Amino acid sequence: MLQGKLVILGPVYPLDFNALFLWADDSEAALLNEPYRPPLWKHQETFWFAQNPDPSRVFFALRKIHEPSILGYVQLWNIDAVNRSVMLGLRIGDLAQRGQGMGQEALQLAIDYCWQHLNLRRITISVFANNAPALHIYEKNGFIQEGLLRQAVYISGTWVDIILMGLLRCP
Repeated sequence: MLQGKLVILGPVYPLDFNALFLWADDSEAALLNEPYRPPLWKHQETFWFAQNPDPSRVFFALRKIHEPSILGYVQLWNIDAVNRSVMLGLRIGDLAQRGQGMGQEALQLAIDYCWQHLNLRRITISVFANNAPALHIYEKNGFIQEGLLRQAVYISGTWVDIILMGLLRCP
């Protein structure tokens, strides 16, 4: 478990699955990270609770300190031990919980985890260009725009650019 002042990053529990499934089925939230498709229960269950642990990915449940319910999650995937790199994703599931500093702290905990526990050198994030709050939090934590995928996804009748951002570990 990784603990900050506001939040804890820890394991995803089976009791978290209902919230995770509902977030996957949130068409409004999908506007900020993927085209909406209704999720299938079995596919979501397999994704979150695969029988064979995959060493190239780590999922953390994000919770407020002293509160058992899941608030969001942090995903690390494509963990590459040779090139010491990873892809990172962060989500606060409930819109009412955003903008309170919990995502900021969860991101910092995840960055520290990548540096201190996985001995990585590089973190990559992809973010929709119209997701201003996410861009702000990533830039505030030192991520730099490294690329732009123009009109990369078609979301709700509009083409959206994807911004690629990176953070390098200081020597």
